[in-house]
Amino acid sequence: MKRDQRKTLRKILLGLAFAATGTFVLAQGSDWRAPASAANRPNPVPANANTIALGQKLYTANCFTCHGAGGNGDGPGAATLEKKPANLGQRIKSTGETDGELFWKISEGRAPMVTWKAQLTETQRWELVNYIRATFAK
Repeated sequence: MKRDQRKTLRKILLGLAFAATGTFVLAQGSDWRAPASAANRPNPVPANANTIALGQKLYTANCFTCHGAGGNGDGPGAATLEKKPANLGQRIKSTGETDGELFWKISEGRAPMVTWKAQLTETQRWELVNYIRATFAK
C-alpha cells in the first residue's frame, strides 16, 4: 500500500472511530438536566409528516450508531462507550423532558456525545426533536 493510500485509510478510520463514539448520545442518568431557560423554549418547527421524515434521516445518519433503531441505547457503537447511551423513549417518559430540553441536549452535548450545534442547523436539530418525540416518546 502506498504512503498516500495509508494516509487516506488512516483518516477514514479515525473519522469512523469519531463517528462511532461521538454521535447523538444522551448519557444515562437523571443528572443531566437542561437549564430552565431551555426547558421553556418552544419548538418553532411544526411536527408534521415532512419534518418527522427529515428528522428520521438525521437520526439515521447521526444518532443510530449509539442509540439504535429503537432509540434504546443499543446501537452498534454503544458497546464501545463508557457511558451507555440513553433509552430515549424511557428517558423522555420518566423525566417529562420538553422539546426545548431535548433541543438543548442535542445542541450542547455531553461527553461522550458531541455538540451538534456546529454540525446541524437549528432547524435540523428541531427536526430531530420532532422525530424523537414522535417515534420514541409515544
